[in-house]
Amino acid sequence: MISKVVIRSLAVCLVCMAVFACTQKKEKRVLNFPKTDLAAENMIPKPVKVIPTEGGFALDGFSAIYTSTAEGFPEIGQFLSEKIKGKTQLDIPVNIDEIPNMEGVIFINQSDSLELKAPESYQLYITPDSVILNSNSAAGAFRGIQTLRQIISENSNDTLAEYPVFTIPTGKIIDRPQFEYRGAMLDVARHFFDVDEVKKFIDILAYYKYNVLHFHLSDDQGWRIEIKSWPKLTEIGGSTEVGGEAGGYYTQEDYKELVAYAAKHHITIVPEIDMPGHTNAASVSYPFLNGNGKTPKLYEGMRVGFSTFDTRKDTVYDFIDDVVREISALSPGPYFHIGGDESHVTKKNDYIYFVERVEKIVQKYGKRMVGWDEIGQGNLDSSSISHFWNSKKNAMSAVKKGMKIIMSPAKKAYLDMQYDTLSKHGLHWAAYIPTDTAYNWNPESYEGIPIKNILGVEAPLWSETISNIDELEYLAFPRAIGYSELSWTTQENRDWENYKVRLANQAPFLDRMDVKYYPSPLIDWKTSKYSYKEIDKD
Repeated sequence: MISKVVIRSLAVCLVCMAVFACTQKKEKRVLNFPKTDLAAENMIPKPVKVIPTEGGFALDGFSAIYTSTAEGFPEIGQFLSEKIKGKTQLDIPVNIDEIPNMEGVIFINQSDSLELKAPESYQLYITPDSVILNSNSAAGAFRGIQTLRQIISENSNDTLAEYPVFTIPTGKIIDRPQFEYRGAMLDVARHFFDVDEVKKFIDILAYYKYNVLHFHLSDDQGWRIEIKSWPKLTEIGGSTEVGGEAGGYYTQEDYKELVAYAAKHHITIVPEIDMPGHTNAASVSYPFLNGNGKTPKLYEGMRVGFSTFDTRKDTVYDFIDDVVREISALSPGPYFHIGGDESHVTKKNDYIYFVERVEKIVQKYGKRMVGWDEIGQGNLDSSSISHFWNSKKNAMSAVKKGMKIIMSPAKKAYLDMQYDTLSKHGLHWAAYIPTDTAYNWNPESYEGIPIKNILGVEAPLWSETISNIDELEYLAFPRAIGYSELSWTTQENRDWENYKVRLANQAPFLDRMDVKYYPSPLIDWKTSKYSYKEIDKD
């Protein structure tokens, strides 16, 4: 049964159409579309419920988009229009007072329906005459837009009309995410990726309903964000990367541009400054930070665990305060990631003292501290978050403190792991992770971590072995597509055999975006630019 909210929305659309019909001369419009099925075969992540009605909405030059005036909704309408044009070449107007020959409304509606109280939930109602997207938030509406983008037909049906017409199958979609945190991590410290490369990564993540980009901004090999109170961090620490190339860094203006671009896609950037280990680039820039009393040299290798801050020196915390303050001022999201992993030369008591003290600095600037699972050894506030990558013991220690957990087990979720022994890029110290292994695990119950403590899932991409966007995409995709479903879709609604079909149908989008994904032979790809003779075997 159609809800009262939908009826009201339909009424608004019909009133608009009636007004324009009275003021504009109508041209003939073809509407006798063949039946088409609203199947989930093109949708990733898989929605909660899909109810097909075997009809078609005609998306063509007669269509228009109308939105609620609530904050963020008009921008989402414009975003949809831009993406429709990219896929179909149709110019669909948004919230225009007068438009000739208008038929077929897409309405993006802010709704107070009790059915939509879950964060980021949305409902799509598609009939032959209208598309109505209801959500109680702009973020939820934006997620619904991604579903709509996925189900618009790839090609126009030239046999039905003299003008391009693209079909949207009719029916109802009810959807909401399982986890509130659905992230991918990009390591720009080992190898630097410029602003445009990061934007492209954000574009693809948004399409699959990610809402977090974790930005690994510092490590032994490079410091990648300008800190105005400590300029040598980028002048010296940002000057190299793994292999000895020139490195690079983001000015604060660059970083603000990326934060704004991510926000347009309803993605939160989580900055990470890794410490007290993984800090050679910082200590080269300012040697007083170093824990061993020596002046280090720039580092271009891949070894880890050899560096540390002097955790008992007050001036180190003055430095950290400045760094957290400047980055937090540029980062509107709620999280600040302090790293904390693999600090092998930091004594345990010094390490615990460090994370407990840095937690207070992070909280001072209004952020929740996130750290890799080693931070669970400290006496931390329950508002801080443990990022599980390696140690069940550390993660369980955090659970006992009432902390939330981000699930990124290295042997299941690390995007830098090789697909197999023949992979061109990546490592395999944790495991080989082919496309099916990446999908076939359950974060809800992994290692016995209670689901009530799980904030969400993140797929980290470390960059030791990759140096450009093509190599990044080879490791990230298609596995990151599967992790989006592990984050969004409940366990009972996931199935590898069904997912394989839907993943195969992502090829046209990936090709259109010029993504150099790894076309796993486990998948019967719908189309692909890439020859299997030119790729590794999965």
